[in-house]
Amino acid sequence: MEAEKIRAAVNDIELVDGHAHNLVALESCHPFLSAFSEAHGPALSYVPHTLSFKLTSDIETSIFQRGLEDIANLYNLGASLESIQEFRQNSSLTALSIKCFKAAKISTVLLDDGLEFDGMKDLAWHKEVVGDVHRILRIEYLAENILKQGLPGVGDKWTLKKFEELFVAGLKSYPKFIFSLCLRPCSGLRINPSVTDEDAEKGLVRTVGTVEEIRLTDKNLTDWIFTKALELATSHDIPMQIHTGFGDVDLDLELANPVLLRSILEDLRFKHARIVLLHAAYPYMRQASYLACVYPQIHLDFGLAIPKLSVRGMKTAVAELLELAPINKVMFSTDAYAFPETYYLGAKWARTVLAEVLCDCVEEGDLSVDEAIAAAESILSKNSLAFYKLTTRAQTSDNSENQKAVDTNASKNFECSHSSLSVLDKVDYVRLLWGDTTGQRRCRVVPSARYKAVALKNGLSLATCCMALSSHKDAPARGSGLSGTGEIRLMPDASTLLEVPQWNHGLVLADMHVKPGTPSELCPRTTLRRLTGLLEEEYQLALTVVAHADDARRPERWEAVDSSSYCSSTGLTQSLATLECMLSWLNTMQINIEQFHAESGGGQFEFALAHEPILIAADKLLLAREAITAAALQQNFLATFIPKLNLKTTPVGSGSHVHLSLWKEGKNVFSAESKADSNFGIYERLKPNMWCGAFQCWGQVNREAPLRTSSPPDVSDGVVSNFELKSFDGCANPHLGLAAIVAGGLDGLRKKLKLPAPVDGNPADEVEGVIRKLPRTLEDAAQCLEEDDLLRQLMGEQLVKVVLAIRRADVAHYKSLSPDDLLYKY
Repeated sequence: MEAEKIRAAVNDIELVDGHAHNLVALESCHPFLSAFSEAHGPALSYVPHTLSFKLTSDIETSIFQRGLEDIANLYNLGASLESIQEFRQNSSLTALSIKCFKAAKISTVLLDDGLEFDGMKDLAWHKEVVGDVHRILRIEYLAENILKQGLPGVGDKWTLKKFEELFVAGLKSYPKFIFSLCLRPCSGLRINPSVTDEDAEKGLVRTVGTVEEIRLTDKNLTDWIFTKALELATSHDIPMQIHTGFGDVDLDLELANPVLLRSILEDLRFKHARIVLLHAAYPYMRQASYLACVYPQIHLDFGLAIPKLSVRGMKTAVAELLELAPINKVMFSTDAYAFPETYYLGAKWARTVLAEVLCDCVEEGDLSVDEAIAAAESILSKNSLAFYKLTTRAQTSDNSENQKAVDTNASKNFECSHSSLSVLDKVDYVRLLWGDTTGQRRCRVVPSARYKAVALKNGLSLATCCMALSSHKDAPARGSGLSGTGEIRLMPDASTLLEVPQWNHGLVLADMHVKPGTPSELCPRTTLRRLTGLLEEEYQLALTVVAHADDARRPERWEAVDSSSYCSSTGLTQSLATLECMLSWLNTMQINIEQFHAESGGGQFEFALAHEPILIAADKLLLAREAITAAALQQNFLATFIPKLNLKTTPVGSGSHVHLSLWKEGKNVFSAESKADSNFGIYERLKPNMWCGAFQCWGQVNREAPLRTSSPPDVSDGVVSNFELKSFDGCANPHLGLAAIVAGGLDGLRKKLKLPAPVDGNPADEVEGVIRKLPRTLEDAAQCLEEDDLLRQLMGEQLVKVVLAIRRADVAHYKSLSPDDLLYKY
């Protein structure tokens, strides 16, 4: 009974897969037999004769692999390689993946996309099919690609300093990711952390001078790269996964013993490093267990050993890891690759083997039944969630928070696969996109070859005064302090590079630097990144955002495409072709839509974007506007995000409501059993009784308050999951608007302020003067900004000065004009 209780509990756990690889298309030439073995090439012919095979009486015709039978049972097939391969070819990769992941009960995957396979699917595909997927950055892949691309200048020669600049910049472009390093045979794990720059440069020269394909095989260079990467990882609290033991055919197994890492572990620079030994360090499990016992830096992962070893081998591997290692340092992964069935096999046998090992621990008196079940939950899920600082749907269900999984330590940028390089091979041009201080989207376009050779490293020159252009005139606003003198650099954020096949362009978001590597105070993305960094540094809090994108589509004579009402099914069906075009563009931009519907204005629709870490949310809102505009133009419409169109004929406005939630250590700190004690033409739209919020107040589920608590239907009664700010709209630069919100939140946290009592009724019905009104005009708002010392301090004096000059220039220009004059700009 005790054993059955443990097995049942283990089978119910949703798994966090801490290390795996990309799947490949069904037509890939990658051999399916490799799903069952680490063998390659001719050695694959011996796979059916390993101990993991079951033998029947007719050994020549009926040799069935344990894993093959598992897959056959999953698909309800006869246990033969031929029947399984036929079934696979008659299915789709998506259908196979869904079936395997559902059976495996894997909730989260950390994907190392540094292995290249024929027909390999990229990270975006995995996110779409699998769901909660996070990227592992493989260090040697980054380093090798830098060397393969070469230096931008003709005739330039490699020096260690030049390589270091590119390598460190590449690592820093992916902060908060998990690093992975596969060490080559000439180095192995006997790392010299004190390798000299002189020796490393000699290794660099030897590496780039080879006539063969560039690979990191020089020990001095590899040791230098490892040390540099671990220094950066340690300083940014980024985990480093290291391949140990078996698993790489070109790795000398004698040099894969993890005890060889002691020179690293004893180095004071790395006393706070967080290192994961992959592959159970097989056959060095006991050595790995000892290291995890005595060194706080070391954690263990038993992927690949399960399911590739025999049943006895798998049990021995896990049991030996647990002999000395703390249970909260042991983690699960599949190390699956190429085929969705490898994820299923890894999960199935991990559960089976871990349950048997824990049952033995109970029988031998090491653990009670309840302790064994708790250990299984830790090893299969909780340890990875804590170590990698993740949260999943399963984890948030205790708070009835039906939101997408959030990685609160996510990168400042989009997760993107290493296919960035392949994107450049597919497109002719790359569009560098940024949002200016008026909220308009602007871009520069360069040929893809020039992007790789020049823009990627050195950026593109842009007159500094371009950040002071008003919405109505391509000239710097008076009083901005900027003129035609001086330049900034548009620096592409390479991790955001997307392929847009509709244009045959790549699309990448750009930051503004004074010079490469030195961010400009005028850069909206930098401002948001800096303030969210303060929030995390001072309070260990991460802000996630759900944004809405309301658009009204109108043909050239500015008439609404329909006159349907709110949530009208007829109105939505009438515009379905255009909406499907928009959804296709949004998918191209890797933007997830949680829902959409017809709104109250004629031809008006609302798209709710999935919640994301705040910088990613701002990036994706900017891209969503770009996608919707492009799709509408493709359908011969004009999409506009103007808050209020013709005042006489359009009774409703378009907003861009922002839902905010704060996360700490993987938990939503807003999810509290309290309703009332929480600690935390624009102005033509912001009028009473417009559901936008015209007064300085907040409320509980009160749509007339500009700030309100939000409790979706699936959240328990009384639980607040997020706050909604309704005054945000489509004319705002997402990065600047959200940065201002963060600045206000920081001030409240620093001063330990509490919100006043909520307003539960319509604030417009309150006695005049009891509740202050928000600014009624853009001119009033500009005056409030000028008097706000807090925003000037946190946002930056120069940036606020430019914003004020632009707003006042726009006030003067638009006084006698209709908002419709802004249609082409927003």
